[in-house]
Amino acid sequence: MKPSIRKVDLSSEYFFNEGCFITELSNSAEDSQLSIARARVKTGVTTKWHYLLGVTERYIILQGTGKVEVGELEPQLVNTGDVVLIPPEVRQRISNVGEDDLIFLALCTPRFEESIYVSM
Repeated sequence: MKPSIRKVDLSSEYFFNEGCFITELSNSAEDSQLSIARARVKTGVTTKWHYLLGVTERYIILQGTGKVEVGELEPQLVNTGDVVLIPPEVRQRISNVGEDDLIFLALCTPRFEESIYVSM
């Protein structure tokens, strides 16, 4: 890996079939140990149940109010600053229960690749 600065390009946001919009902030084979994505969930939307093979994911809530469901935990409200830890192969989904877009960072270790995403 070489030192670098990656500038965010919000126009690169795309819709992911999970039910949210994704902007890849850092996701490359050169930095295979971590990926960082900005996720945006519209008001009233719940993402699909899914899990990640061999990847730990963390949500860092940046804006909005969500209801997160992880594994066998009771559904919980999450707000700005909250961190959700999701171990590999643990089912997950998140709902936007607020009035504005729910925006969070998704940090994956090792990095996210579509081949590890399993829809339930």
